[in-house]
Amino acid sequence: MSLTLAEARHRTETVEVDAYRIDLDLTGWERGRFACTTTVRFTATQPRTFLELTAAEDVSLESDVDALTWEYDGRRLMLEGLPTGRPVEVVVAAQVPYVTDGDGMHLMTDPEDGETYVSAYLSLDVAQRVFACFDQPDLKATFSVSVTADPRWTVLGNGRVVEHDERAGRWVFATTPRLCPSLFVVCAGPWHSVTWEYAGLPFGWHARASLAAELDRDAAELKQTTTDCFDHYATLFEEPYPFDSYDQLFGPGHNWGAMETPGCVTYRDELLPRGRVTDDHRARRAAVIAHEMAHMWFGNLVTMRWWEDTWLNESFADYMGYRVAEAGAGFAGTLVLHEATRKPGAHVADERRSTHPVAPAPEDVPDVDSAFSNFDAISYSKGNSCLRQLVTWLGDEDFLAGVNAHLGRHAFGNATLDDLVSALDEASPRDVRAWADAWLRTPGFDTVAVSRDGDAVPVLHREGTRPHRFTVTAFAADGAIAGERLVDLDDEPVPLPEWAGLVVVPNSRGESFVRLRLDEHGETFVRFHLGDVTDDLVRTVLWAHCFDEVRSGAMPVPAYVDVVRAHLATEASATLVAAVLDRTLGSVRSRTAAPEQVGEVTSGVAGACLAGLALSPDPEVAFALTRGVVATTRDADLLERWVRDGRTDDGVGLDPSLHWSALARLAALGALDAERIDAERVADGSFAGELGAARALAARPTSEAKAEAWAAMTEPDVSNRLFESLAAGLWDASRPDLCAPYVDAYLTQGPDIARRRGQGFSLVLGRNAFPALALSPAQRSRLAEVLAGDVPTVLARQWNDALDDLG
Repeated sequence: MSLTLAEARHRTETVEVDAYRIDLDLTGWERGRFACTTTVRFTATQPRTFLELTAAEDVSLESDVDALTWEYDGRRLMLEGLPTGRPVEVVVAAQVPYVTDGDGMHLMTDPEDGETYVSAYLSLDVAQRVFACFDQPDLKATFSVSVTADPRWTVLGNGRVVEHDERAGRWVFATTPRLCPSLFVVCAGPWHSVTWEYAGLPFGWHARASLAAELDRDAAELKQTTTDCFDHYATLFEEPYPFDSYDQLFGPGHNWGAMETPGCVTYRDELLPRGRVTDDHRARRAAVIAHEMAHMWFGNLVTMRWWEDTWLNESFADYMGYRVAEAGAGFAGTLVLHEATRKPGAHVADERRSTHPVAPAPEDVPDVDSAFSNFDAISYSKGNSCLRQLVTWLGDEDFLAGVNAHLGRHAFGNATLDDLVSALDEASPRDVRAWADAWLRTPGFDTVAVSRDGDAVPVLHREGTRPHRFTVTAFAADGAIAGERLVDLDDEPVPLPEWAGLVVVPNSRGESFVRLRLDEHGETFVRFHLGDVTDDLVRTVLWAHCFDEVRSGAMPVPAYVDVVRAHLATEASATLVAAVLDRTLGSVRSRTAAPEQVGEVTSGVAGACLAGLALSPDPEVAFALTRGVVATTRDADLLERWVRDGRTDDGVGLDPSLHWSALARLAALGALDAERIDAERVADGSFAGELGAARALAARPTSEAKAEAWAAMTEPDVSNRLFESLAAGLWDASRPDLCAPYVDAYLTQGPDIARRRGQGFSLVLGRNAFPALALSPAQRSRLAEVLAGDVPTVLARQWNDALDDLG
């Protein structure tokens, strides 16, 4: 019963919501349910409408309308007999279940200290899993919230605390500005907190008590990043920060990287790692912090009307996140992150059957399940790339003028793509509407090709329909940059006579979203001189070109492995090392490579990483290369020595994450038994250790271990985190025959699991737990056969994408 566009439009036309008063009782969590009383004040123009409330028990409804009748079906509260044209108050009391899958009021007990945490993680169709509401983005209202919890706990919410009875565990929060229901948040538990005042507002960072040392370790940086981003947004946006507080919380069990709930942004607590925090991790985290803060304006202050404009939230936040993390918070090289780790996935997504415009038509998003599937690489990374092209094409001054006009006009309301385009068009002499039609309303991407005329002059050609402005870089034979300039490419080819005889790379700084087709000189240059390019961003674009070439079949897998062997060992950017490893050991090995090529891919990576470590690289690069060795080596004695010594032969320390990765690899090699794994789990004692042990147990190369892992994965209430960890161990790219029974079980049982567990878990099931190995032709046929049947929307999207990637 996913809400449809037609239902949402009708409800928007007939209902105006004024306010929610929500009272939560989070005591007695052991019973598996919490008490929620919601008072909704609204005005209807028709006598019949509905509220949403999922899987509640002991539901009661009272109203100030004597003639009102109601009926509850487990998902919707149908209301009949409403008066028209005057405000109505409806009070809904219910017992609502906690969840372990991150979609609703998530309940987690930390094995390290036995403390319990409950957090409302919301998104599409999830607010109704916490309180009775009109669960759609264009029915905004104010929220007044009170919570009763364990008196030892701290409770965080969308607004400032205005009343706190410590003895009773009672918390009352200030009434919010108008928000849509999916932006509601409450997080309760014995959080460890770092708080401060800045710009007249209360700020805070919070984490589980067992992560207190990690939060204290990173607190200074997290505070500085927050305030630097906050100050930088004040220079970009004319509208002031629109809320009365800014807490940020590392929460257990989060399905998303983060959620932009105003007043209290929530993050996956994996962003606060135990052990070493690499520069790469710090930059990624800063970009996420800046991304979520951008949502305070794009998404929270101004909200989409319906989910076809998801991009208005996510593309802008993705673009601003990388931009502000660097320009505001000082994390250099964030574009390397985008170009190396995110943009390649957007190119892949844009060639699947499921591709869609960055900004689709409302009718192309007929219900919320369909909308959920569009939180993808198109709405995030391609949209980010399109906005970067828009800024390059339009100019930053006109871009920001249009953005600020848009935010001012629609503050605390809802808006569409047409509203934004109108504001940008007014701010610029350029035809922004035509640009938006070409770039945002049309799926796919153009190709920029390099050819030579008779005098060896490079000539750029566009294969496609979009206008482009990007940097072209010319290289000497030894890899040194010989020249660089900005080029506009439209219908007519662009010759570059000043660079006759030189290698040229168009879009070398990634300003546009295009495929590159280099000439023979360029391809030879990449094979032999990629590692000689000294500019990190230009080198990133060339690595991404290699990713695209091998995926599209233009470069055979063995030739790609040769590039990795030749250039990974000398790669100077830890971010790029990590990106190459993730891409090669991920999609190349499990999607592109034939089964007989898997071993070559694995050994090629292992050899390149060991060769790189022998060169005594920068410590950050050494750590990234060590991860590659741990993931690929077949030398059990080497790993045992590293685990025993707590460091590698080159002096790289094994932090808890790397320690557990080494144990999982040892288990996969058959060198670690269940008794040893359990001893390691007990010695660790943390939640991360529990997950690491689950992965290692599942990785053992025996039929019994695989059967145990699959049985645990199919337990009715298995948590999202445990499910992910078990899947990471279950699939073994080097032993497809051992895993074969569970590929079939996964495909057979997956639809029922998705139906039972809902959207968020379906995403974990379909994306994170898809078999990470080269599927046989029979297994691909089985996947297609299952997809021809009844597969829930979110899972079907993930599986269809996987089928496309498999070719």
